[in-house]
Formats: sequence, structure tokens, C-alpha cells
Amino acid sequence: MVSSSAQLIFFCFFILFSATATTATDHIVGANKGWNPSINYTLWANNQTFYVGDLISFRYQKTQYNVFEVNQTGYDNCTTEGALGNWTSGKDFIPLNEAKRYYFICGNGQCFNDMKVTILVHPLPPPPSGSIAANSTPSGSAAPVAFHKGLVGLRAFVLAFASIWFGSSSI
Repeated sequence: MVSSSAQLIFFCFFILFSATATTATDHIVGANKGWNPSINYTLWANNQTFYVGDLISFRYQKTQYNVFEVNQTGYDNCTTEGALGNWTSGKDFIPLNEAKRYYFICGNGQCFNDMKVTILVHPLPPPPSGSIAANSTPSGSAAPVAFHKGLVGLRAFVLAFASIWFGSSSI
């Protein structure tokens, strides 16, 4: 017969390792060149694949530049009127929560110097059947970021419970 402690250990490991995590990608605009004038962001965006749940990150001098999410008219005309979002930290992480086309511009006039990018975000592809896909990074400008969809709290609870249970039973 298996002891209750061994059963609890097995249960804890089962919970910790059976849950799957989804991987999102952090797309750093302009890669190592960042968010600056006179960079071909269309070329950069065309070499990326964006999915719902990914992040787009803008890195720039916060005293010189900014980021606005605008509609297509704002993008085409370099205007921030009716902007959907505004970031100024110099290291902005923007979640891509919808499958749609996004438009981003620099709002201080640098849009006219090509500081603008549009991206198309795709729905998440269906998970592969029977296995977890290997994490891969298609280019040097994107880094995988793991999101555990609430499992971090569950794992922490299980670990805390196991620590208390085994810590108190060994005294």
C-alpha cells in the first residue's frame, strides 16, 4: 500500500507538470535599432508573424519620441486625432489582444520620417494534437514570453500546501 505522503507527492507533481503553458512572443519593434526615424518598419513587420496574445514592444528615448495607436486614417495622415492609445515610457509593452490590423505612429512629427508601423494580428492557431509544440523564435527580434493562464497561482498554492504538509509532518 502506498502511503498518504507518497500519494500527496505524486498529486503535487502531477498538478505542477501536467498543466500546459501558452507561449506568447514579444516583438521588439525595429529589433536592435528600436523606435527611431528613417527605419523601414514595413520591412521589419513583414518579417514577423503576430498572434493574439503576443506583445509588441517599443524601445526609444522617452524625451524625444512616443507611441500612439491610431486608426488607418491617422496612420496614413500622421495624425493622433482620435488615438486609441498613447505610450511615453521609452520601453512600452503593448498586448495584442485582438485579431485585427493595428496602426502605430510616433506622435511628435517623426511619423513623417517613417516612424510608423502597421501590423496584422492573426488568431491563435489550433494547438498541435497530442503534443506540445516546441518554443521557437522566428527572428532575432522576438523573444518568447510564457503565460500560464492562472496556473502560476495554482502551482504556488500546491507548493505552499506541500511545504506546510511535509514541513509539519517531519517535526
